[in-house]
Amino acid sequence: MANPLFERHEATLHQALNAIRERGYWTPYPETPSPKIYGEAAADEGRTRFEALLGSTFDFPGQPPASGLVGSERSPYSGALNIRYPRFEVDTLIAASSDALENWRRAGPEAWVGVSLEILARLNQHSFEMAHAVMHTTGQAFMMSFQAGGPHAQDRGLEAVAYAWREMSAIPASSSWSKPQGKHEPVVLQKNWKIVPRGIGLVIGCCTFPTWNGYPGLFASLATGNTVIVKPHAGAVLPMAITVKIAREVLQEAGFDPNVVLLAANQSGEPLASKLAENAAIKLIDFTGSRKNGEWLEANCRHAQVYTEKAGVNTIVIDSTHDFKGLSRNIALSLALYGGQMCTAPQNIFIPAGGIASAEGHLSYEEVVAGIVSAINGLTADPAKAVEFLGAIQNPGVLARLEAARKLGQPLLDSRVIAHPLYPEAVVRTPLLRALSVQDQAIYQEEHFGPIAFVIKTSSSTESLAIIEDTVRKHGALSFSVYSTDATVQQQAQAVAEGACVSLSLNLTGSVLVNQSAAFSDFHGTGGNPAANAALSDSAFVANRFRVVQTRRFA
Repeated sequence: MANPLFERHEATLHQALNAIRERGYWTPYPETPSPKIYGEAAADEGRTRFEALLGSTFDFPGQPPASGLVGSERSPYSGALNIRYPRFEVDTLIAASSDALENWRRAGPEAWVGVSLEILARLNQHSFEMAHAVMHTTGQAFMMSFQAGGPHAQDRGLEAVAYAWREMSAIPASSSWSKPQGKHEPVVLQKNWKIVPRGIGLVIGCCTFPTWNGYPGLFASLATGNTVIVKPHAGAVLPMAITVKIAREVLQEAGFDPNVVLLAANQSGEPLASKLAENAAIKLIDFTGSRKNGEWLEANCRHAQVYTEKAGVNTIVIDSTHDFKGLSRNIALSLALYGGQMCTAPQNIFIPAGGIASAEGHLSYEEVVAGIVSAINGLTADPAKAVEFLGAIQNPGVLARLEAARKLGQPLLDSRVIAHPLYPEAVVRTPLLRALSVQDQAIYQEEHFGPIAFVIKTSSSTESLAIIEDTVRKHGALSFSVYSTDATVQQQAQAVAEGACVSLSLNLTGSVLVNQSAAFSDFHGTGGNPAANAALSDSAFVANRFRVVQTRRFA
């Protein structure tokens, strides 16, 4: 019997399958928060729903017995959210998830995918509520919160579902196998195959992009028949709590145990993630966060399939350009966007000591640096406009790194404090730019997460590229950007990208930034360097989340 939710969203699924095959621009979830798209009342209703959650106890109907309440979120804009979430013991979570797995496993791929697609559709209807939740937990400005926390995250979730369906649907349910035996009758076997999920999945979230980074793993596991425990970062619980609540509502309406998806919230500093990850019942782990924690999971959780996105050192090489003003503006915005608190934000900028060729003529090293500094200053001159892309600093650790970086190398541009016109408590900072030498590998080959960038003077672009290849191989990267009008340098850059297994962006001078990654088209990460062991999303990201069990008999 066909699943009604699968039938309801089948057209969207087929469009998504076409999109991941052709890899052009497509989305079913508009990124513009327009009343013409989402409805005249959507913005006000979303804000009202968010404000109603402040100071409340977040309820999950049908949940297992809680052992208390937790909650330590603070808005980077307005202070404590005072939202309390149920606390569950590890054994309680594992038991509830295991019980829910039985019926969910038997439902089959159409049900798994249909439910996943319905959850995504309803999440899209809650995009304004989600935008406020993301803004007031991560510090992203509202527009980024709406786009990255809502439609773009939903795109990434749908992308994972599409890959899951493609891989599962490639396996037939049955076949008649006939082997010729010469003069004798052929040997005929009836063979059947069943898609079987791995078991319980664990999604360990981050504090900067909880939904964008969390949805791929959540929906890849859910769409392949696994149950999922969502363990959000203690500083950004609300976006994933809203997600889990909507998922549970859909599951219950579809006749499934809502504990197929559970929220595991914890107080800041409690080791809940590691306790869950160490449990042998956990078969899948999706993690976004520090390299230290990611490598611990990879080394100590051999009972599970572990997918990690960790820290990396992202770089820019400036060799030559046809549009220096466009180059400067693009780099300035890439450094400033969300205070550099993005896993794809550039950190190291390599410039030849002899300067670069440009359409304006030869530019010295000093002139190139001055152009970037001028672009950053111009971009951040008006506080009211600047806060709309700078956002707010999410946690004190970023400020500590910023202060420490002020003592490194030589000054090029100091980070400035910007007062937010609407939120006096918000901590807003412009990018810090410091000059380093080639010999300062110990500094620039380490990630300095936040509004921190280094300019490294090299003898040539060839040396710059050699340093970058070494850095990516040893320390990883999620983005690599090169500005060059020289075909030979472009070929060298491509060779470095392929050798070190990192995505390359060439000559971005317009509105597309090296920080940005488009679902259905761009692969986020490659899985081929230490920054991540998987790509979001591809077949490898989903195919190991299920197994195929065969039954054969004589016909």
